[in-house]
Amino acid sequence: MNNNTDKGLQGNEKIEEAIAGLQKETTQEMLAHALTVIRRRMKEGGQLIIAVEPPKGDDQIRLEAIKTDDGRNWWAAFTSFEEELKGGGSVKSTFLTDIDKLFETALRTDGIEGVILNPWNRTIMLDKLLIKIILGKNA
Repeated sequence: MNNNTDKGLQGNEKIEEAIAGLQKETTQEMLAHALTVIRRRMKEGGQLIIAVEPPKGDDQIRLEAIKTDDGRNWWAAFTSFEEELKGGGSVKSTFLTDIDKLFETALRTDGIEGVILNPWNRTIMLDKLLIKIILGKNA
């Protein structure tokens, strides 16, 4: 089935494996490893799947946000179509986006805390500090 995977998503299983490792062993070392794997995929031109909301009369497409229990808004992104489908909800409009472009936009967007990768299963919440670390910006 991997032969059907979009080229930009090939290699994202490394991100899923790193997140799974972090979930098993929540240490600074495992977090650093997961961030390094995400950075490596970004530098390889890797992509993520993002869900978008339909335009609300102003022809603006908005990334779908997830509100966490603390009331903060995060963008959701997925490493694979399999991860996206684990949410089970209604079928969403999705697009592929370059990892670095998504992260840069998240840093510039008020009201967004960051990006949650794979919110249904192999999850990592990347707040703006972690995104800056991945992008190699001074935090």
